[in-house]
Amino acid sequence: MIEDVSLSVPADSGAPLRVPAWRLDSGKPGPRVHLQAGVHADEIAGMLVLHTLLPRLEEAAEQGLLRGSVTLVPQANPLGIGQFRHGRILGRVHEPTSRNFNRGFPASAAQERPAGNLAAWQKALATLAADADIVLDLHTDDEAVPYVYLHQCFWPAGQDLAAALGAEVAIIWEGDSDGAFEEVVIAPWLAEGCFDGRLVSTVELRGQADVSDDLAQRDADGLYAFLCARGLIAQAVELPQWRGRAVPIGHMETVFAPTAGVLVFERELGAEVQAGERFARIIARPGDPGSEQVLAAPQAGLFVTRYRDRLVPAGAIVGKFTGSAPSSTWSEGALDP
Repeated sequence: MIEDVSLSVPADSGAPLRVPAWRLDSGKPGPRVHLQAGVHADEIAGMLVLHTLLPRLEEAAEQGLLRGSVTLVPQANPLGIGQFRHGRILGRVHEPTSRNFNRGFPASAAQERPAGNLAAWQKALATLAADADIVLDLHTDDEAVPYVYLHQCFWPAGQDLAAALGAEVAIIWEGDSDGAFEEVVIAPWLAEGCFDGRLVSTVELRGQADVSDDLAQRDADGLYAFLCARGLIAQAVELPQWRGRAVPIGHMETVFAPTAGVLVFERELGAEVQAGERFARIIARPGDPGSEQVLAAPQAGLFVTRYRDRLVPAGAIVGKFTGSAPSSTWSEGALDP
């Protein structure tokens, strides 16, 4: 019953690369679901989650519980997964073009003959998801509480996803997202004005180092429950009430490093902070007490993400917070470059 729907895309050298993908199709009426992970190839947690989820979905199909179809792409980016430099994977940006892997999807999908292998990969991935009703793109932040991005047209209907995954924050966006994958999925739905039974979300599964069997099982269980609730699997579930907070993307506060130096966090992720409260400091010249710069929260809110390394370059995003009013640092588009 499981079908191999793997993609073949050109490497930077032109040689073919395989994007492993599998589809379970019940042949019965139901939602069409597309799940993928690793568009940014250095975000590993979702790969393990889908690896954990696939056998459970196969079992449901064998038991005759599957309705509709589900496609899984556990490691979506073969271009980025090969970018190891000095023992570390550099997955966010395509080295030959310096382009963020998760930007420019609509432009690539619109090309009849994609110009370059990055565009060819983006078009192939977008085409694979084009007929889906529910699309979840699994990512991670540097270090973060679990949170989701949802377009305003899916809110509050998308609370079931946030509840199933235990997301602490839902960031609600509108307009465009600088060409991220979810934008190419949602574009025809926006043109139709039809959203019943549909959902697309970028799901942030905590931080890049949060890769473990326990967390993967927890997230796979959450996804399975969500898919049951949405009718893909004929199994009764009761989702918990969502107790997180929904924040317009323009109210999210991003704090940048004013200088390079040793980064010391004084508040933990998930902490509630007050406006003007210090949450970290940067020691620009260790040994010189006068070189310490204190970083404070611009608004009262929840500490959502923070920089992974503890030596920070000037201009890097040190942390993000929820806010109850528009941020002075945000302009249109995605939250991150």
